Amino acid sequence: MRTTLTLDADIARELQAQVRKRNVTFKEVVNTALRAGLAMNITTHPQKPFRVLPHHGGFRPGTDPHQMNRIADELEDTATMNRVRKS
Repeated sequence: MRTTLTLDADIARELQAQVRKRNVTFKEVVNTALRAGLAMNITTHPQKPFRVLPHHGGFRPGTDPHQMNRIADELEDTATMNRVRKS
C-alpha cells in the first residue's frame, strides 16, 4: 500500500541511520519499526495503577505547622542576603 507519511525530524534521522547501518531500504526500516511498535501494543498487558499509600509524617514536637510559611520566608530572606553579600 502506498501512502504519504510526515515524520518528525528526529525520527527521520534515526530511520536514515538504520538504513545506512543495516544496508536495507527505507521502506524495510519503516515497516520493521512499525511492526515492532504495533507488536508492543498488542502483547503489552495493562499494568496495575500506581497507588500512593499515605502515612502520617507528622512534625517534630514543638514545630507549629501553621508557621511554615514564616519559616520559608525567613530561609529565603537569609539566602537572598547571603547572595547579596557575596556580590
